[in-house]
Amino acid sequence: MSEQGETGEAITILLVEDDAPTCWRLQDALVKAGYEVRSAGTLAEARAALGERAPRVLLTDLRLPDGHGVELIRETRQRFPETEIMVISALGDEESVISAITVGATGYLLKDAFPTDIATTVRDLVAGHSPISASIARFIVRRTQGAAQNSAEPAPGPVLNTARLTPREIDILWGIAKGFSYAEIASHLGLSRQTVPGHIKNIYRKLEVHTRSEAVFEAVQQGLIKL
Repeated sequence: MSEQGETGEAITILLVEDDAPTCWRLQDALVKAGYEVRSAGTLAEARAALGERAPRVLLTDLRLPDGHGVELIRETRQRFPETEIMVISALGDEESVISAITVGATGYLLKDAFPTDIATTVRDLVAGHSPISASIARFIVRRTQGAAQNSAEPAPGPVLNTARLTPREIDILWGIAKGFSYAEIASHLGLSRQTVPGHIKNIYRKLEVHTRSEAVFEAVQQGLIKL
């Protein structure tokens, strides 16, 4: 039985990984779970695969033989805004993490802290969660807190306040930060599941961001929410 998205169609995955054993292991686990998986070992192969059709999910390494995964993430986000993008990489340095999230990744897993059940992790990603390795999450929080403490002239209060985000949008933003799915946010707040995406679009527009990770990062920086 195939893994299906909200529309009832099979969830398609483009897996970009140049290490053959790792690629085979991931693809085998995902196919057995019912996902439709295409694989690519290089940036060029990934671009060719994207030219054929948009995947529902892009899982990509960053260090590729002919380029950097950040280029692929940027291109995919621009061409296919609905595609969920998760990095699977050994790279956990500041530049790699921030670059990937800034250009559109919604999840970031380190290979040395890889989950045993990648199929469930992908299911969570499609459901609206942002799977992030614990060390990456702590790194983002420390960076955010450090930026605030090092500011030479700290702002007297949040730059963007609730005058621009409604109380309901703040509540939804908190749910996003906690990794809740759209359905869970709707249930928690007593909303219709269908109204949540509309609120999130308004949040993205007001914060001038494009992904959940960017929204959380911006909201923490501006003091709208605390993690």
